[in-house]
Amino acid sequence: MNNKFNLTRKQNVFVAKRNIVDYIWKSANLEGIGVTYPETQAIYDGGIVNGLTVDKIIAINNLKYAWEFILENEGIDYDFKALYHLHKLTCDKLALDENLGRLKSTPVNIGGTTWKQDFPIESQIKEELERLLNQPEKTKTEIAIEVMLWIMRRQMFIDGNKRVGMLFTNKIMIDNGCGIITISQENQKAFFEKLIKFYETSIDGIDLNNN
Repeated sequence: MNNKFNLTRKQNVFVAKRNIVDYIWKSANLEGIGVTYPETQAIYDGGIVNGLTVDKIIAINNLKYAWEFILENEGIDYDFKALYHLHKLTCDKLALDENLGRLKSTPVNIGGTTWKQDFPIESQIKEELERLLNQPEKTKTEIAIEVMLWIMRRQMFIDGNKRVGMLFTNKIMIDNGCGIITISQENQKAFFEKLIKFYETSIDGIDLNNN
C-alpha cells in the first residue's frame, strides 16, 4: 500500500486544522456519539447547544483537546505512554478516574457480536505495539491503518477504543505527512460490518490484503 500523500508535517497540520471539526464530528459518530456537524461546530467554538446531553458536549470537547495535543506535539513517541495519554484526554469526565489511561479490568460487551477480547496485559500490549510500528517493509500509511485496527480490536480500555485508535493513527499519519484517516458518514455502516468481521476472524497479526 503506497502513501497517498507526501506532505511536510507543517503542510499536514495545516490541512488538519482546516478540517478539524469535520474529523471530530466523524470520530464522535463512529463511537456512537450522536451529534450533528453544526452542533459539533458550535461546541468546538465554545457556544451553547441546547438539547444535547452534558456527556455529548464533554465528549466533543475532549476530542478537541486530543486533536490539539496531536497537532501541537511533534516529538511525542508512538508508545504505550502516548496511548494512555490519549485515552485520558478522550474520556476525561466520562469515566471514573481509576479507568482513565489504564487498561480495563472488567469485561465489556461489543455491540454486534458475542466475541470478546482477552483482558489486556501491559507487557503484551507494549510488545504488540512495538512490533506493529517497526515494519520497515511497509509504508507509514499501512502501518498507521494496522495500528488503528489493532487498537480497536484489542479493546484495551473500558471505553473510547475507536476514538483512541483513530487519534493515535492520525498522529502517525500527520507526523509523516501522509494525510488524514477518517470514516465518512456514508461509509460508517460498511466500516462497522467489516470491523466486526475483523474482530471475529483476526487471530494473530493484521494483513490488509486479506481483511
